[in-house]
Amino acid sequence: MDQQAQPQFQIQKVYVKDMSFSIPNSDKIWTTAWKPELHTDLKIEATQLPEENTYESILTLEVKVENEGMVAFEAEVKQAGIFTVSNMQEAQIEHAKKAFCPNILYHYAREAISDLVSSGGFPQLCLSAVNFDAMYQDSLEKPVDDKQH
Repeated sequence: MDQQAQPQFQIQKVYVKDMSFSIPNSDKIWTTAWKPELHTDLKIEATQLPEENTYESILTLEVKVENEGMVAFEAEVKQAGIFTVSNMQEAQIEHAKKAFCPNILYHYAREAISDLVSSGGFPQLCLSAVNFDAMYQDSLEKPVDDKQH
């Protein structure tokens, strides 16, 4: 009967685990022409929780904007969620933890970053969508590529 069970995926909770925002050059940044250079970084973590088939997924989104050679602002959001997955093969669970869950969390992290930036007095920051499936596939292929070089 387990072989016929349908895969199950449930979002238990979505929350901000940590966030920060800083304007290290606030004494100078407001008097320069606004020509921003955006730098972003994403990190994905997943941890199995004590409850069966339950995982915490954490997406860390770091944003740094430079303007005329100085840091205008830095923002970081650790967006997390509790997810339950069941009746899936190990490969499907890995994909859910490292692509599907982060895709859900990214929407919330992007909104939190935008709110931080706007509250800091800067123009709204609209971050592009991210293809987490492609990132996951790249991570699967990377060890193979490393062995070939």
